[in-house]
Amino acid sequence: MTGGAARPGIDVAAFKDVMARFATGVTIVTALEEGSPAGFTCQSFVSLSIDPPFVSLAPAKTSTSWPRIQRAGAFCVNILAEGQEELARRFAASGADKFSDVRWEPAELTGSPRLQGSLAWVDCRLELTHDAGDHEIVIGRVLDLGTGDGRPLVFYDRDFARLEAGGPLEGDD
Repeated sequence: MTGGAARPGIDVAAFKDVMARFATGVTIVTALEEGSPAGFTCQSFVSLSIDPPFVSLAPAKTSTSWPRIQRAGAFCVNILAEGQEELARRFAASGADKFSDVRWEPAELTGSPRLQGSLAWVDCRLELTHDAGDHEIVIGRVLDLGTGDGRPLVFYDRDFARLEAGGPLEGDD
């Protein structure tokens, strides 16, 4: 599929409904552009390659924060913990000072904001961007990473959800 509307026969509402059934983690992608922090909430994040270490994300072309991060040439993906729903909502909104009262420290290698309380973080150098309809596909080369404590913030069926603790799934050995 290239540009424009979905191909005939694919109902946009049905497409959104099906995709809402895919549970994702929630991240905030951050960078320092000319000494000023920028960031946005992103669900479209995935590990792409182990050797070399690459991750991928997909910011919307309508994002006002992504161009600032792209100009910075580096970014940090902050994987959110279950208690960070308010932070996810804040960084999903346009305008306002998203970093007001947000505690963060600069990542050692890129200076990109590492948000306190995150479940994990992945500091990257921007490697490649590719047009993908109303989004861009971004590949970042992993330079550094780390983990925190807690459980992940999950997004499912157009809302935040909690990952339930439990044993193996039925049928698992």
